[in-house]
Formats: sequence, C-alpha cells, structure tokens
Amino acid sequence: MAANTARVVLVDGSGFIFRAFHALPPMTSKDGTPVNAVYGFCNMLMKLREDMAGDELAVIFDTSSVTFRNDIYDRYKAHRPDPPEELIPQFALIRDAVRAFNLPCQEMQGFEADDLIATYARQAESQGREVIIVSSDKDLMQLVSDKISLFDAMKNRRLGQEAVIEKFGVTPDKVIDVQALAGDSVDNVPGVPGIGIKTAAQLIDTYGNLETLLDRAGEIRQPKRRENLIENKDLALISKKLVTLRTNVPVTLDDLAHIEPDAETLLAFFETHGFKSLISKVKTAFCVEGQDVPAVNAVTVAQTRYDLIQEDAALGDWIEAAYRSGTIAVDTETTSLDAHRAELVGVCLATEPGRACYIPVGHVPEAQNTLDLDPDAPRRKTGDTPKQLPKARVLERLKPLLEDPGILKVGQNIKYDSLILARHGIEVGPFDDTMVLSYVLDGSRHGHGLDELAKLHLDHSCIKFSDVAGKGKAQITFDKVPLDIALNYAAEDADITLRLHHLLKPRLVHERLTTVYEHLDRPLIGVLSKMERLGIKVDSAALKSLSDEFAGRMAVLEETCHALAGDAFNLGSPKQLGTILFDQMGIPGGKKTKTGAWQTSADVLEGLSAQGHELPTKILQWRQLSKLKSTYSDALAGHINPLTGRVHTSFAQTIVNTGRLSSLDPNLQNIPIRTEDGRKIRRAFISEPGHVLISADYSQIELRLLAHVAGLKELARAFHDGADIHAMTAAKVFGVAMAGMDPMVRRKAKAINFGIIYGISAFGLSQQLGIAQSEAKRFIDAYFEAYPGIRAYMDRAKAQAKSSGIVTTLYGRRIHIGSMSDKNPARRGFAERAAINAPIQGGASDIIKRAMIRLPGALSDAGLSAKMLLQVHDELIFEAPEAEAEASKDLICRVMEDSAALNVPLVVEAGIGTSWAEAH
Repeated sequence: MAANTARVVLVDGSGFIFRAFHALPPMTSKDGTPVNAVYGFCNMLMKLREDMAGDELAVIFDTSSVTFRNDIYDRYKAHRPDPPEELIPQFALIRDAVRAFNLPCQEMQGFEADDLIATYARQAESQGREVIIVSSDKDLMQLVSDKISLFDAMKNRRLGQEAVIEKFGVTPDKVIDVQALAGDSVDNVPGVPGIGIKTAAQLIDTYGNLETLLDRAGEIRQPKRRENLIENKDLALISKKLVTLRTNVPVTLDDLAHIEPDAETLLAFFETHGFKSLISKVKTAFCVEGQDVPAVNAVTVAQTRYDLIQEDAALGDWIEAAYRSGTIAVDTETTSLDAHRAELVGVCLATEPGRACYIPVGHVPEAQNTLDLDPDAPRRKTGDTPKQLPKARVLERLKPLLEDPGILKVGQNIKYDSLILARHGIEVGPFDDTMVLSYVLDGSRHGHGLDELAKLHLDHSCIKFSDVAGKGKAQITFDKVPLDIALNYAAEDADITLRLHHLLKPRLVHERLTTVYEHLDRPLIGVLSKMERLGIKVDSAALKSLSDEFAGRMAVLEETCHALAGDAFNLGSPKQLGTILFDQMGIPGGKKTKTGAWQTSADVLEGLSAQGHELPTKILQWRQLSKLKSTYSDALAGHINPLTGRVHTSFAQTIVNTGRLSSLDPNLQNIPIRTEDGRKIRRAFISEPGHVLISADYSQIELRLLAHVAGLKELARAFHDGADIHAMTAAKVFGVAMAGMDPMVRRKAKAINFGIIYGISAFGLSQQLGIAQSEAKRFIDAYFEAYPGIRAYMDRAKAQAKSSGIVTTLYGRRIHIGSMSDKNPARRGFAERAAINAPIQGGASDIIKRAMIRLPGALSDAGLSAKMLLQVHDELIFEAPEAEAEASKDLICRVMEDSAALNVPLVVEAGIGTSWAEAH
C-alpha cells in the first residue's frame, strides 16, 4: 500500500477566532447573535479549501483555560482577561461551522490546542509528510523544520526557519530555551527577570541550551544578570516546562481526512446566519442550481476597463460619457486622511459597472523601485515627473459636471471628497453616499467601509492601500505611487462604489427606509461638510496657560501625596500606589486582582476617600488634572490648523447604532462640562473678533420623548405647564410635598428620571445614589406605579426587539438589537436596556438632525450670517456677528423647537458669549 503523501494542514482554531473577531467590525445574524468572528472564520476556511485542495485538514481548538500546565505553575495564564462578551456565543457557532465544512474539529480536555497541533505535526513529519500550521502564534515556531512551516492566513505569508530566526534570534530547536528565559507576560510565564528575547538569544547562542547556561551562571560578567539567573533558576526550568509543547497527546493522524463539504449543509449554515457573500461563493464553487446573483456583483478582470487619463481629449470623452450616464461615482486620491491638509493627487470617475478612469493631477517623480514593493521588478527611472494634465485644467473641466444638478454624484464617504474639492472651488452636488446608504439599511449589523461592503455584497477583495504604497515607516504618500500602479487601485474605488450604489439604493423602497435616508441622513452630509470646513477658533495661548496651571497644581499635589505617604512614588503607577496605600500605610479594605496586584481604580479610591482617607482624595484630584492636561489642554493645541487658527473636527454618521453623530480627530463632543477645571477647557473655544458664540441646547429632550412615545399624559401635561419634572417625580415616588423639597430628594428623583430612560436596574440605581439595593428597588417600583405607561412602553420595546431584532425611532430609523434571547443574563440585560433606550436616544438624534438641516436655510432667508460650527449631542454651537446675536439666537431656538411635532413642547435653552463656556 502506497504511503500517504498528502499535506497535513492544521488550523489553530483558537488563535484564529480572536484574530477574526478583532479584524472585523460587529456583525449580527437575524436573531441578533454576534457573528463577526464566525463570518471571518468561515471566509478563511473557504479560502483554505480552495488553496489547499486535496490536503488533509483539521481545525484544533482549546477546551478550557485549565490544562496540565496549571499543575506545574498555578499562576499560568492567571491574568488573561475574559473574552469579550460578544465573542463568547461565537465559540460554539465556529465549531458548528467547522462541522458544516465536513472538517475534523479536534480538542482534548487538559491540553492546549498547541499540544494537539505539535503531536499531529511530529507524527506527520515522522512519515515524511509536509505540514502546514495555519497560525502566526510564536509559541508554535518551536515546531518549524524542513517539513513543518507556519502560514499566516491574515497576511497570506508562509513562516519558515528564517521567520523564526527573525523573531527569536535563534533556530527553531532553541526557541524553547529562549522563551523559558524571556518569559511571556501574556501567558504569565515567569522567565528570568531582566532578560528579554534579544538577551536570551545571545545567552543561548553562547551556552547552547538553558540547562548549561544555568549550571554556568556564575560565569556571567554582568552582576545583576548573574544574580537573576542564579536566584531564578527554578523559575526558568518551570518556564521551560510551560513553553514546551507536548508531542505525545493521545491522538493519531487517522483523525484527519480529506472529505469534500456538502453544499446543502454549508448553504443552510450560511443562510441561518445571513452570510450572503459566502452563499454566493458556495453556489459558484459547487455549481448549485438556482444561483441568483445580480450581474453587477460579478467583479472580474474581464469585465473591467480602467483608463488612465493623460490627454485633454480623453478627459472630454469621459465627461461626455458622464453626462450620458446621468449617474457617476466620484472619488479623490490625496496625500492624507485629513481633508483640511491633504493635497489633491487625482480624481476617479465611474460611469457604469466595470468602467472607470483615473485622472492624475498631483503625482511627483517616482521613488526608485517604489520602495521595493516588488523586489523582482525592473528598476524605475527617477527624477521624471509623470505625464498628467495640469490640475487647474482638470478642475476647470470637471467643475460644471460635478456641480450640475442634473447629474447624480455617488461617493463612498463623499463628505471627504466634497471637502477636498471645495478647497479647489467645486461644490459637489447632488450626491448619494454608499457608506450612509449602507448604514441606514443595515445599521450595526456590520461595518460600512468600502472593503467590507465590497466583500459582503460583491464578494470582491479590493486592492489594499498598502499593496500600492507600502507599510509602516516605508509607506509612501499616494502622489509618489507610479501611475501604472495607481490606476487600478484608484479606479477600482469608483467602480466598486457605483456597483454598491446599484445594489443598495433600490433597497430603500423595499425596506421602507427612504424617508430616513432622503430626509435625514443624506441632506445632513452637506451640512456637516460645511461645519467641518468652518471649524471653531481655539485660543492656543489659553491652552498653554491651562497646561502650565494644571502642571503646577499636579506638582503641588505630588509633593502633598509624597508627604502623606511618607515616601516618594510614581502617582501614575497603580502598582506603586497600591503598595503605598495597602502595604506601607496599612489602609484596610484593599482588594487584589487575579495577578496579585492591589486594585486602585477610581471606584476604589472614591470609596477610600469617602472613609476620610486623605491620600486617595489627593490622588483622584491629581488624576483628574492629568487627564485634562494630556487629553485636552496639551492635545487640542496640536489639532489647531496653522492656516485657519481653528480646530476642524470630523463628524461621523455611521458609527453609533442609534444614529447619533460622532466627533473624531479631535473628539469635540467630550469636552468636559461638569467640573470647574473641565469648564476651563471650553473657555479656550472662542469667537472671532466682532463675533460671539451661541450655544443652543435641547432641555430634557429624552424625557420629553419618553413622555410622547409612552403616552404619559400626566408627564406631558407637566411639561406643557412648565412644572419641575424632577420635583414632581420626587413627590410621587417619595410621598413628599413639592414646596420646600430637600434638594437631595429632588436629586434622587432626577437620577431615577434619567436612569429609567436607560433601563436602570435596582443595582445600578443603588450604586449611583449610594443606597441599599432593596431601597433602590422600592423607588423604581414606586416610579412605575406613578407612571404605569412607562412599564408598558418598555415591555413593547423589548417584545419588538426580541421578535424582530430591531426597534424603530419616531421617524422610522431601524436600530438593530442583539442578544435579546441570550442565555447569559448580563448580555440579555444589556440588550433589553438598549431596546428601551435606543428609540429614545435615536429619536432625539433624528430631531436635532432635522433642526440642523433646516437651520442654514432659515438663517440665510432671514438675512442672518450666523454659521453652525459644532453639534454636541443635544447642543448646537454657532458663530454670529455681535450685532446679529440676539436675532440669531431667537431664530435658532424657534427652528429647533419646531423641528418635531410631539404632544409635549420642545424647549431650547440658549446663551451667548465670546467663549463656549460663557455661551453655555
């Protein structure tokens, strides 16, 4: 009988699960179960099946965190964090996926996946067979040999002996000794203190192996290193046992086999979890009848034609084609992701699926061999500027097209492209945005970047930026990329964007989301673009003064803390602080983490401070100042645009599940307001000379929305009457008179009012108010008795989320809610709270979006020149000439209050000042 020569492919399933989870954005199946790791894992298995056809393949998993290594060293992996909550339900699903592929799914109690892999690999090697381990885990590098190699599926890279030497500085047979010396903080392998990988490699290279080194440790010249090796000999030997992989696990190669998957089983699994692109791939791979994939989905080289535009006549032909098409995709290539500082390098157009062009305008002489992206490519001539049309000429010819109201422009995050083109005098419009379209349709079910959407809807992997520009320190900007390489990357973006538009736009009507997109999210794109262009003025001198003030006060606090402790220590070191508080000062009540370190979180320090201990109080003050200094007064100065003297944030529409906007680079939605020191930061946000800032803020908008959607007549009447809602609630819940009410009682009612919106539990309320959980439960029960409509609303919201996986806002926005049926009470509780709050928070977001869309036109029609600069959740910031301040404020309040028709009044509170703090 002939020997089996098929390759053995061993997939490190446990390692790959985490990589897939962190590589992909959140995704959920129809029932709300998280599935991003499952999706990534299945994609990997599909690719392995194609690349390694005929090989014997198995997927190996860990069973639990406790193995024989814990008997050797009880602290092994002791401080590894628990897996993310969203990943836990995916472990079992991934095993189901492996079985759906008809692949062996191997695991064994008491052993790690690496031990099973090592055993299979050595058995196959002894038979002279080639082994590929699908993993980049450094612990498996000790197995590498002439027959055994690793394969990094994420980077599509084989890892042989050269990769091992690059990583550890030694050949694979000495990796165990190096690891034993250096230890591993991730797995809590102790090693020898003070010895890292580089030093360990040098020592093992000199002495040959760990045992010889330890026997001759007295020869080491460096005193500290010699002492550490002698004192930690036992730890080093224990570490070697921990890192050495077992090759005698009771398994055999008979466990592995090459069995073709059953197409129907795979399809059923993918359909259950909504993996559309994988369904298409299975149907294609197995020639399943009834495949119904739109022609637009098939992105193949044969169907694409991308033109490089270097002649005026060719540009004219494309402009004519664009007018004939009526809908074109537009994309810009630039030197930076910062739209306010980026230089325009080229413009891409697509007129139909597979038909796109790239118009370079800003490329510079190429770097020699383009940073050796392809070492085998012929050397390029340097110093010659690539042939391209003059930028001014291209923009002059494109301007009428891009501004023509009869031509629909489609972009992926077109706000960025519109900002770039606006700096060159082109106001792009009208437009659609595939990123925003995807968000309106699918929300948090998956991410909305071009690469992910292309893979999800078109089963196409886009060319990566790193493929054309390199990586890390060697990465070049796009203006240095050769035109022949730039063409396909740039034109593909426009082509894929147009294909996605053809798929996504029709869904709006079928899924009844046209109103959300056409009346809320699409018109907001242009509004946000103008706000980002304007930015807000920031006083750099004021920030510098604040940084100096904070630094001075921190220094004083540091001296005080050292005096209180009776010893100098690093205030920013939790470890040193824990030692001071609980070991040296002997403060009772301390708790340790799994690693044996003292807990010194804010909650712990606040508890000690409440007991009258002065040092924790001073540490909290120091931490607050440190946070303000590093995150705000220092960092914000670096975001001031030198050309404008203003900070230009970027508003993201497609991140938050409920529809709320996010502020990025820098985040101006989290500028502190609750403390006096925090408010000082807002004083640095100022108006231009002769102008003022206007802050307009919806008052209690979420409580008002709750009264509306829950049909709370009494609460609605109180809002109409302008009553003190919190005092009224206190009177109902606590049975006290409103007249002369204790402010603390009102504060408790306020906490309940706002907590109820977020589905607060008795435990949460007890923590917030510092009361017993039983007392908090009585308060909540009394609240529901006073406002029975709220309980009915909550039950409706949870029932809707459980049955359909979504809840909706007042204006029809769909918000996806997962884990409503999760067996884990914590995850289920989180989902239930989200189901209650999402329609309220999302509704408030929709209302302020409606106001933002109406305000620019209303101000212009009134002859007022106030400009909207910022949105901070329920607050809008404007800049206006001093002479128009009052008139502008009155109009802004009126438009905001009229932006929704509720059965309760919307109230806007506004202020005017030369700084944000003064206006708020």
